[in-house]
Amino acid sequence: MGDVLLEAKDVKKYFPITKGLIYSKVLGNIKAVDGISFSINEGDIFGLVGESGCGKTTTAKLILLLEDITSGSILFRGKNIAQLTKEELKWYRSSVQAMFQDPHGSLSPRMKVGDIIAEPMEVNLNLSKAEIKDKVSEILTDVKLDPASAQLYPHEFSGGQRQRIALARAIVINPSLVILDEPVSAMDVSVRAQLINLLTDIQKRMRLTYIVIAHDLATVRHMSNRMAIMYLGKIVECGSSEAIYTQPLHPYTKALLSAALPSRPGVWQSRKILHGEVPSPINPPLGCRFHPRCFYCQDVCREAEPQLENAEADHQAACHFWKDSINSSGVAFSLRNLPLST
Repeated sequence: MGDVLLEAKDVKKYFPITKGLIYSKVLGNIKAVDGISFSINEGDIFGLVGESGCGKTTTAKLILLLEDITSGSILFRGKNIAQLTKEELKWYRSSVQAMFQDPHGSLSPRMKVGDIIAEPMEVNLNLSKAEIKDKVSEILTDVKLDPASAQLYPHEFSGGQRQRIALARAIVINPSLVILDEPVSAMDVSVRAQLINLLTDIQKRMRLTYIVIAHDLATVRHMSNRMAIMYLGKIVECGSSEAIYTQPLHPYTKALLSAALPSRPGVWQSRKILHGEVPSPINPPLGCRFHPRCFYCQDVCREAEPQLENAEADHQAACHFWKDSINSSGVAFSLRNLPLST
């Protein structure tokens, strides 16, 4: 892979809880993202996985500058995105695009498809109307849609087709990084597989970098080469997808993987069942945040917060007992070929 494209350093995002309308008083903070660090190289497909509420989408919003960072920094090609000048900000917004979970909500119902796809080019590129029209036809062909569909409105398409339109809008100005927030979660299995293959093909052909945010482990396994597991605002495991899926080190990762459907239905498999609910991000547990639900919990887990440690060259885990997992993964079935129906 290439050089580092995006790097997060101890990034935090707290949402204040206030009382009162005029003289508001801060009562506490929702710690949506609480000190995460990772790096993404050019050409990577980086998966971000975890339960709802773990901070995945908030992380994406911070990268997209839809939310302000409370502390820490995010660097894009070595530049701190919170300190960009007006010209640099325009460059950054054209270099980082997003494809959201709900294409029905992200596409304007009052605009024709051709106008939706053309809008980023009109804002960011100095092209004639004829060149923009040709580019719209070209990009619609690339995402396997008829160029004549440029004259239709979003409501005239199926959900899978609308997601292809959203993809066309995201890649039409040749960005460096595309954030895919649950890109296939609302689709049927057959349509999901088609779109995943399309996303992968386009990534290779255009040499894009992806951040794939998903709770679907099969989708992330099929697409990503590197990934991070988040829990309650923290990254608990990070590294190559192959290493994490074949030798998970953190108990939370093991529980997620054991809950996935087996590659051979009907074959018995042991499961790591998580009990209880995810703790409140307003007042997270002391020590390891996962310890109230952990099946390996010991006294040190309740007292000291574990830090990400290098287990291998590209595999880190934040667990006091990750070394015990080297000899026993705790997952009793193969995770190499998770089906796309999980």
